[in-house]
Amino acid sequence: MSFQDDARAGEQAMRAVFPPTPLLRNEVLSDRYKADIWLKREDLSPVRSYKLRGAFNAMRKVMTDGAVFVCASAGNHAQGVAFMCKHFGVHGVIFMPVTTPQQKVMKTQMFGGDHVEVRLTGDYFDDTLASAQRFCADADAHFLSPFDDGDVIEGQASVAVEIESQLGRAPDHIILPVGGGGLSAGTRSYFEERVHYTFVEPTGAPSLASAVAAGHPVDVSPINTFVDGAAVATIGARTFARLKTVNPSDVIDIPEDRICTTIIDMLNVEGIVLEPAGALAIEALGDVADRIVGKTVVCVTSGGNFDFERLPEVKERAQRYSGVKKYFILRMPQRPGALKDFLNILGPDDDIARFEYLKKSARNFGSVLIGIETKRPENFDRFLSELDAGGFTYTDITNDETLAQFVI
Repeated sequence: MSFQDDARAGEQAMRAVFPPTPLLRNEVLSDRYKADIWLKREDLSPVRSYKLRGAFNAMRKVMTDGAVFVCASAGNHAQGVAFMCKHFGVHGVIFMPVTTPQQKVMKTQMFGGDHVEVRLTGDYFDDTLASAQRFCADADAHFLSPFDDGDVIEGQASVAVEIESQLGRAPDHIILPVGGGGLSAGTRSYFEERVHYTFVEPTGAPSLASAVAAGHPVDVSPINTFVDGAAVATIGARTFARLKTVNPSDVIDIPEDRICTTIIDMLNVEGIVLEPAGALAIEALGDVADRIVGKTVVCVTSGGNFDFERLPEVKERAQRYSGVKKYFILRMPQRPGALKDFLNILGPDDDIARFEYLKKSARNFGSVLIGIETKRPENFDRFLSELDAGGFTYTDITNDETLAQFVI
């Protein structure tokens, strides 16, 4: 059987477990980009990501009485494996880092119920993975890779099978988020050259772009883990074997703060909850706008496991990237009326979001951390001109990541 036949067979077998995820046309995005934009809503799967597909396909092929399955994951893969352990009625041992948010641990346990055991070990994922592999060898269990496995890749290809069936044909263009490469490898292997691809990575973890440039998988550590569903230091060997011939110009990266603008936009405008990795494909539309006019485009929203405790951080990042919020260290004269002089500089759309004295830097001056929000980025041009005219000394620390970690 061909890869396409195997992927279709896997997709059909999945129907006993869960229905196809919706493929929905998005009017707002279609109007914005003058294209026919569809969202493949993997955020609406039973575990709110596509990861249960690969887990199902890999597990069904090795299922035996008394089988034990093991995985290491801090998120979506763990939940997918747990869900399938309960479905198949088998035992699963899921290793997660000690630093995993409690919400993710609870959801993993909820999906697996009595069929899974969650073990928290290691501060970093590499330590967790090593523990899982040692246990797997000692217990003669089946290790379930999150992406670097042929059966997992085949299972993720069921996303492409559904897209073709729901659309009635292959799309002109498909935009895919990339982490370890399982979804991208499966989709490209299914559609082959029938569609045009855009592969999207977070700027802080460019594993595919680096591998394509080098001709082999490379470790891009240290990585930025904010886009946790796509923050992988080294793309899989098996996934890269299926992606190594992609055109480098079809691999793009998007800054983490910029991704936050799409998370906020989709939540406010569409009522769609996306995790950072799930927003990657939609945010990439702006980068390929000139290529997709009049085309049928599918964006895969890969997941919606978003912890709302992160919302303030996401909003903060989005505002900073959009230029409507900035932070300054201001040298404030210690004299009567100095604060009033500063406040008079603020325009009608400007708001103080943070005001904190840090220390006395000299007898007649004090250092102030100040955050300003405004409605339009260009308002800061006038604001800074007024600061200069008023003789205020200041430093813009908005994009100073090192300093921002300590004071913002």
